[in-house]
Amino acid sequence: MKASDLFIKALENEGVEYVFGIPGEENLDLLESLRTSSIKLILTRHEQAAGFMAATYGRLTGKAGVCLATLGPGATNFVTSAAYAQLGGMPMFMITGQKPVKVSKQGHFQIVDVVDMMKPLTKFTRQIVSADNIPARVRESFRRAEEERPGATHLELPEDIAKDETDAIVLAESHHRRPIADDKAIAWAVDAIRESERPILMVGAGANRKTSSKMLRAFVEKLGIPFFTTQMGKGVLDETHPLWLGNAALSDGDFVHRAIEHADCIINVGHDVIEKPPFFMRRGKRTVIHINYLTAEVDTVYFPQIEVVGDIANAIWRISQQLEKQAHWDFSYDDSVREHLVSHLAKGADDARFPIYPVRMVADVRKAMPDDGILCLDNGMYKLWFARYYRCTRPNTILLDNALATMGAGLPSAIAAKIVHADRKVVAVAGDGGFMMNSQEIETAVRLKLDLVVLLLRDDAYGMIKWKQANMHFANFGMDMGNPDFVRYAESYGAHGHRPKSADEFGPLLSKCLDTPGVHLIDLPIDYSDNDRVLNREIRELSAEL
Repeated sequence: MKASDLFIKALENEGVEYVFGIPGEENLDLLESLRTSSIKLILTRHEQAAGFMAATYGRLTGKAGVCLATLGPGATNFVTSAAYAQLGGMPMFMITGQKPVKVSKQGHFQIVDVVDMMKPLTKFTRQIVSADNIPARVRESFRRAEEERPGATHLELPEDIAKDETDAIVLAESHHRRPIADDKAIAWAVDAIRESERPILMVGAGANRKTSSKMLRAFVEKLGIPFFTTQMGKGVLDETHPLWLGNAALSDGDFVHRAIEHADCIINVGHDVIEKPPFFMRRGKRTVIHINYLTAEVDTVYFPQIEVVGDIANAIWRISQQLEKQAHWDFSYDDSVREHLVSHLAKGADDARFPIYPVRMVADVRKAMPDDGILCLDNGMYKLWFARYYRCTRPNTILLDNALATMGAGLPSAIAAKIVHADRKVVAVAGDGGFMMNSQEIETAVRLKLDLVVLLLRDDAYGMIKWKQANMHFANFGMDMGNPDFVRYAESYGAHGHRPKSADEFGPLLSKCLDTPGVHLIDLPIDYSDNDRVLNREIRELSAEL
């Protein structure tokens, strides 16, 4: 059997449905083998976007998304998406080509050491130097990508190895269960929670798994412990629940931080320091319990006293089984925090100003989106507004990145989400800066005949950095830019372009686009002039009064 055929059979054996990417000369044997496969090639317009799509596929399914690029510049274009998957805990498997390794007549043309380049960005990377090794290398790539903590893996398949003949056969998938936490660690956690007076539950990205979400719901219902989420933990628990205390979208100074400071025991489920810390520990102030698949990475702001290491769902279930509500637990302060938070979240939801006010924009998106609809956020100022104000009721219904926090991922992520969940409403949310980094993928969405909405928030600047620049009392410099006519730009790809003229037009327009087939882009100007007043001053001042 030809090595490239064996490679594709190994992918089929892993249950691969799609390969996202751009082939090159060095991939042509693999491409021919893929042509007759059950696997569908999703041809993209940039390798970075292909990587974002593969990572999002992994995030939503738990199975490694696969992406393909050629050598040299094709491979280097995977760097950002590799880091996106690795830091974000998303299983992804990258395949890159290479010049022949036995005999090459092209010198060092396009040659960079891709394997060495990928080492700090992946869990596993290898060059395949023998066709006989393909089954083991592919199996290991998937195993490493998907096991906790998930991340990126990479194989380089040289052109001459892809042409070789081999008698090797694919390897069967190994079946294993995640290790479970030690009984003594469970007992320590149970005792600490039982003896505390003001426990609080924190839910992070690692808990964004179906079984973990189910067990956490049961935990909250049984014990009545209030909870909050990190940005990437949104939706694990219903954010309309009466015990919800908010999202730690801001680093400090929000209402939720008052509850955190008041707590004497923080039960951290699924958060690690790769995601921006939602609170800062101070020595001796409170007990922090780390419940995660892996041990804690100790940092100056995070040094938990108790670690429960193993399968999260199992650990939460066992703790819940050994605990009952305690009469001495006092959540009266948390009730006050929640009341003030919910009241503040409603302020501005009907603001009529235009360009649109961020709170009004988020409120209108929430009204238009069904509970199972998926928002795919790029990275920009709006991420803070959505994280804080958009209340999710289901896991993985808002996909944002608070680990690498890269721009350019919003549209590719939405394309992958729609491919995975063709029956659900999907909206990409991007600023004009992030959108233009991978805007060419509108053509990919149109070509695939996807029903998709792109909400483009236009402020004609790199808004988040402009906000930070102003906070540091620097002059406005290097942040403002020009833009194309986004309506005509979308239409040039075969998409539908829209531009509302008032805040009142936006909500009905979004609903109409969600219900109308095709790719729709809404060019929505946004007013960020309240960033400093609300996020830096108003919230801090109001929460400090509690």
